[in-house]
Amino acid sequence: MRGGSNQLLTPGQAAAFLAVPLSTLYSNWRRWGVPAYRVGKHLRFRERDLEAWLSRQVVR
Repeated sequence: MRGGSNQLLTPGQAAAFLAVPLSTLYSNWRRWGVPAYRVGKHLRFRERDLEAWLSRQVVR
C-alpha cells in the first residue's frame, strides 16, 4: 500500500505541498500527469497521489 494520507487537498493546499505557485499548478497539472479529482465543480488532489508523483520525479 502506498504511504501518505488519503486526504483530499484543495488546489491551494496542493500547490503549497508541491512548493509551487497556485498559477503554476493550474497551468501544468495535466501536463505533469498529477492525478486530480472533480468533487462537484471543485478540483481536488489526493495527498498520497502527490507524494507518489513526487517520488517518481527524476532530475536529469
